[in-house]
Amino acid sequence: SSMTQLRGVNSLQFNQDQSCFCCAMETGVRIYNVEPLMEKGHLDHEQVGSVASCSMLHRSNLLAVVGGGVHPKFSEISVLVWDDARESRDPKDKLVLEFTFTKPVLAVRMRHDKIIIVLKNRIYVYSFPDDPVKLFEFDTRDNPKGLCDLCPSLEKQLLVFPGHKCGSLQLVDLTNTKPGTSSAPFTINAHQSEIACVALNQPGSVAASASRKGTLIRLFDTTTRDKLVELRRGTDPATLYWYAPWGVTGSDYVSLLCLHCGLHSARHLTKTRSNLTELC
Repeated sequence: SSMTQLRGVNSLQFNQDQSCFCCAMETGVRIYNVEPLMEKGHLDHEQVGSVASCSMLHRSNLLAVVGGGVHPKFSEISVLVWDDARESRDPKDKLVLEFTFTKPVLAVRMRHDKIIIVLKNRIYVYSFPDDPVKLFEFDTRDNPKGLCDLCPSLEKQLLVFPGHKCGSLQLVDLTNTKPGTSSAPFTINAHQSEIACVALNQPGSVAASASRKGTLIRLFDTTTRDKLVELRRGTDPATLYWYAPWGVTGSDYVSLLCLHCGLHSARHLTKTRSNLTELC
């Protein structure tokens, strides 16, 4: 029904330390605190229309919004940065930045000094939030889900996205890349089929990936590119919509992996060590 459609969640995304998440909805945006679980704030339909995606910067007042859904107010080819702390009755006064492209924006990632904008075949990196300047752009293979992750760590500015070869990951250290130059990202051959999910842990020491088949999740050391752990979810194909690894550095790191699998609507919370190869 139209009422059910209007209540729909188009996407959701956690902030950089997983303490909050924002829901991009047909009715606007809702922001929730995780522990305790409670609504922190919202942008209603009159302010932002229906929204395809929304990204938070830590627990700050800055939100990156991309229009979409049934009744969008903003274009799918633009990223609008919303400053919710600005006192104004006019929603336009709260829109402090706009990035516009020629093709739909599929994903946005932010850290304290950069914003990453993902299109189907290209990824743009801008300085952020004061006087944004385009620093880099990377061509990618077809990336219809806008897969990409960005390390929030102050020490490491690591970006990961699907590589040019099927099943591969590209990692770029933005710290060691000069703006305006074409960096040579290093590649990890992670899977034989197309990448379905990719994520970094907070220190940027571990990259996790899954393929569209959905049976294997692999964790890699981002410095050595060695495979650390291989987790088998099962033998039946499943769609993995999202996961997030948390971990610390060191040989005996422990990582929590949260999976949402589409086949049986299963949700797995997995604790892994380097010698564990099965989901528990």
